[in-house]
Amino acid sequence: MKTILFALPGNEELTAKLAQQFQAETGEATIRQFPDGETYVQIKSDVKGKRVVLVCTLHQPDNKLLPLYFLSKTVKDLGADCTCLIAPYLAYMRQDKRFHPGEGITSEYFGSLISQFAETLVTIDPHLHRRSSLSEVYQIPCKVEHAANHISSWIKDNIENPVLVGPDSESEQWVSEVARNANAPFIVLEKIRHGDKDV
Repeated sequence: MKTILFALPGNEELTAKLAQQFQAETGEATIRQFPDGETYVQIKSDVKGKRVVLVCTLHQPDNKLLPLYFLSKTVKDLGADCTCLIAPYLAYMRQDKRFHPGEGITSEYFGSLISQFAETLVTIDPHLHRRSSLSEVYQIPCKVEHAANHISSWIKDNIENPVLVGPDSESEQWVSEVARNANAPFIVLEKIRHGDKDV
């Protein structure tokens, strides 16, 4: 089965590199907004019978969700055999429990929503603090890639006498691994949060 990759806006460079690495086709699509703010999607490449990979980092996800949803539904309507979402950053993973009365557990709601967009999900080092696996949140097969070795190699090749700093206790799992692989010392800071933007 042939594979074709589509970039959501802002993901073109990554998509081109992935297509080259996988020796896959890069699809052409138009995604734009009408003057009233509604989203327009047009697929210009043949997707019938192909494995479609949608590439979209989900940092600041709210404005990306409708274009992603419309793109995924359109390729399926046009005969794509299956769809995969590559989302290097996976949003809404932090709200994984009800911290205060009346709050929603948005990681679960987001996982349910994304599970309707694709048949598989690939991401990098998701924020699994109180969860052991993405399968607790997503209803589709998920593949987690890890960046620590690549970051460590880059540090060793480019930084003299590095000291790594983790911003809070949750970051220790990542910063300690990167530091160990880079043969570098590290420290972990204590974070006290007073509000969303007051840390």
